[in-house]
Amino acid sequence: MEITLTEEAASKLDEKTAGKTGYLKLKYDTNGCGCAVNGVTALWFVSETDSDDEEIVTNSRSIFVEKSAKVLLDEKMKIDFLESANCFQLKSSGEIINGRMSFIDKTI
Repeated sequence: MEITLTEEAASKLDEKTAGKTGYLKLKYDTNGCGCAVNGVTALWFVSETDSDDEEIVTNSRSIFVEKSAKVLLDEKMKIDFLESANCFQLKSSGEIINGRMSFIDKTI
């Protein structure tokens, strides 16, 4: 799996995590979505990783992804930040996976 961060996304993540210790995680969140294949991706900033997490080295920083969720994601993806909507976006060459991806700081 390959994940690239745009300059805008990397800058916004640096801003949101400045002075904090933790790990960036691309979470496939199924809470309240019905079943395991109905979910939405979100960026979580967590204090520690889980045993099911796999580290993906990007052009900016490492992002952890649950091994079990990798089948639901594309092989090559890009994380961007859309200033006009104040949100992150997860894209691949064929689709926008999440056009309004949340950033949730789980370290607080």
